[in-house]
Amino acid sequence: MNSQTPARLTGSASMSFQNPVYVVSCASVVGKKEGEGPLGSKFDLVCEEPMFGEDTWEAAESTMQKEAAALALGKAGLTPGDIRMTFAGDLLAQTTASSFGIAGMGIPFYGLFGACSTIGESLSLGAMSAAAGYGEHILCATSSHFASAEKEFRFPLAYGNQRPLSATWTVTGSGACVLSGTLPVPEIPEKTESLISEEGCVQITGLTTGRLIDFGLKDSLNMGGCMAPAACDTIYRNFCDFGRAPDDYDAIFTGDLGAVGKRILLDLLNEKGYDIESIYQDCGLLIFDGETQDTHSGGSGCGCSASVLAAYILPELAKGTWKRVLFVPTGALLSKTSFNEGDSIPGIAHAVVLEHVSKKDQKQ
Repeated sequence: MNSQTPARLTGSASMSFQNPVYVVSCASVVGKKEGEGPLGSKFDLVCEEPMFGEDTWEAAESTMQKEAAALALGKAGLTPGDIRMTFAGDLLAQTTASSFGIAGMGIPFYGLFGACSTIGESLSLGAMSAAAGYGEHILCATSSHFASAEKEFRFPLAYGNQRPLSATWTVTGSGACVLSGTLPVPEIPEKTESLISEEGCVQITGLTTGRLIDFGLKDSLNMGGCMAPAACDTIYRNFCDFGRAPDDYDAIFTGDLGAVGKRILLDLLNEKGYDIESIYQDCGLLIFDGETQDTHSGGSGCGCSASVLAAYILPELAKGTWKRVLFVPTGALLSKTSFNEGDSIPGIAHAVVLEHVSKKDQKQ
């Protein structure tokens, strides 16, 4: 273990890593609708059959998540036995998709729930573990499935309910990343698709942990409105904690605010004196084509930001398209019980600072 202090606490809720945390590889698996969207060619695997060869929606999601994990390991030239621990989660009760998915690979497992922000929670805990030397290789993953989410939180598909324009479409998708505190990863075969190349690599250099923000909204079909205040709070505190402004980032990505939440977020940050519109994108608006695909406000679900991160953001960072990105997955923390009892829907957002590091600047 590196004797250097692994991380430095920064401001009210952030930390910066003194020991490097590398994103070694990533992989994405999505469904047919996602494969027909603007990012379709970038996903590692598009499954045309929504059941993924299984008998239930929940088993289909488990299979999808396990496939994304296996692909990420393969790209890094690793096996399940090389992974010290896994941080994974999903939207289903008791994280069953992860429990029957990645957990079946025999890797030490921590199940997480952060709603649609879960990949941010997973990467945060994985990065802390890798920086502190608690595991040479850490696997982080999340997933969601349109049909299993509708069954869990709203109406069975056969009910045929109408969706308001503020509603988002739960992404059928999974994203997985392998983190490491060492570089290069030993014994990487030449033909792997690792994110480490002659152009450089991707490091997680900082985190801002989200707070629960509750504006009292109770509309489960307007999750963008529920989550936007949390995204604003986390982004604002990231700027304050690190002494940064929007210009210090080449791009800022939120998880799945959709068209409604995006507008609210921009307005809330403008009230605080920050204009991020020129560098801001939302994964829920990137994954679907709002003009040709009937997804209303955009995409959502644990698999939304996770699959966009693995298919688009990380590969572009590895190539040096951007030098520093703020990745802010967002979550609406409701359950069937809380919603049916009339409770409000608090939001949360976790920020992960991702940076491209050229080969000459890599810390050995």
